[in-house]
Parts: sequence; structure tokens; C-alpha cells
Amino acid sequence: MTTRFSGRTVLVTGGGTGIGRAVALAFAREGARVVVAGRRAEPLRETVAAVEAAGGEATAVTADVTRPADVEALVERTVKQYGGLDVAVNNVGVFVPPAKIADLPEDDWHTVLATNLTGVWLSMKHEIAHMRANGGGAIVNISSNLGAHLRVPGLGAYAASKAAVSTLTRSAALDHIGEGVRINAVSPGPIETTMSSRPGESADEKAERMSRDVPAGRAGSPEEVAAAVLYLASAEAAYTVGTELVLDGGVTA
Repeated sequence: MTTRFSGRTVLVTGGGTGIGRAVALAFAREGARVVVAGRRAEPLRETVAAVEAAGGEATAVTADVTRPADVEALVERTVKQYGGLDVAVNNVGVFVPPAKIADLPEDDWHTVLATNLTGVWLSMKHEIAHMRANGGGAIVNISSNLGAHLRVPGLGAYAASKAAVSTLTRSAALDHIGEGVRINAVSPGPIETTMSSRPGESADEKAERMSRDVPAGRAGSPEEVAAAVLYLASAEAAYTVGTELVLDGGVTA
């Protein structure tokens, strides 16, 4: 355990699996009290158990970031539980089955935009409201190298949502840095999570694909994304505002 975030309260949405869980664990190892949120209770409980096993402190809150009342209650619960909110990591994201734009079902379009974009906006809305009234804070949004940096056929809805998150992050950063709220984004490429695996693909097949498609020769780890998030949330990044840190092994270099 280290103390870079000792005494700080950190909220991580999408904290039950993958990148979100790695981020929660990384903050806890550096002394933070962590609230993990998501729609499914069991993965959140598993994250809390992992944090506690590592000697940290965490709380799970079931919430859907597409529902304004859930997001408002999530921030209120965090503040009530730990007395404040210092850092927020907005990590929730969804894929839908690939489809050309003209063939994309309307429900899939609305699902992606509601979760990946509106969910980030709603989260920031309530996080910032608390932070600017209580001395400031730091927010890191998880975007993607797909969007502003890269497009792939069949993934137009996801790319559009994440490009919008990249722009929303910069706009929010300019709006609120004068109020003491510092906002940035991390945009991962292929990461060793289920989201980057193709249907029916084995671990060996995925590794082979990564060796061909990624200049670094591999997928990134959730822990590498977490390290970038912690940097942007830390005092070492105090002059970093409205930045998008792309972690994709050179795919968009």
C-alpha cells in the first residue's frame, strides 16, 4: 500500500469487471476509499472483496448511469458514505453487434449513445456539482482509440459515442477548470478484457491477432490503463487539463 491517494474518495463507474476493477484496485492500493458502481451487484461485490483482500476499503453501489435518478443517488451515497468525492472515473461502456450504419437497429443506436455518451454526461453533471462546491476534484473519462482516432467498419455507433466522449471531456475541462475541477480522458485500444475479444475466439487466436494488428505486438493490460488513470487523477498531473491519453500500443500512431 502507498499513500498517493490517502484520505481521498474515488468513484469508479463500471467497476465490476475489466478496466473498472483494475482502476478500483489501483486506487485502493494507493490509499483511496473506493466506491464501485454498475448495474450488476455480483461483479461489484467481487471487486469489493478483491479490494479488501488487498488491504483497501471499498463500497459497492448498484446503479444504471443511463438513469438520472440513479446517478444522482450514486453521488449522494458516495458523499454520505465517505464524506466527499475527490476523484471520479467514468468507465461504463457497451458494445452492440457490429452493423453497417444503414443496417444498425435503432434500439442498438440508442443503447450505445445512452450508455457511452449520455451516461458520461450525467455522471459528470452530478460529480462536478459536488466537486465545485467542495474545493474541486479530478475526473477521468474512459473513451477509446475508436472514435476520434480510428474508425472500423461496422462499429460506427460505438465510434461515434466515443468520439463524442472525447469532445465532451475537452468541453467540460474548459467549462470547469476555473472551478477547481480538472477533467481528462484515457482512450484505450485493444485491452485484455472480454470487450476486445471476438465471438468464439480463443486466447491463442486473440494473441495471434494482436501480434499482427498492434505495433507493440500485444493487447494492453487493464493495469496499464489503471496506471494512466491514476496519473491523470494525481497531483503530478495538476497542469494537465482536457487531455486525452491514448493507450493502444501504437495502433493510431
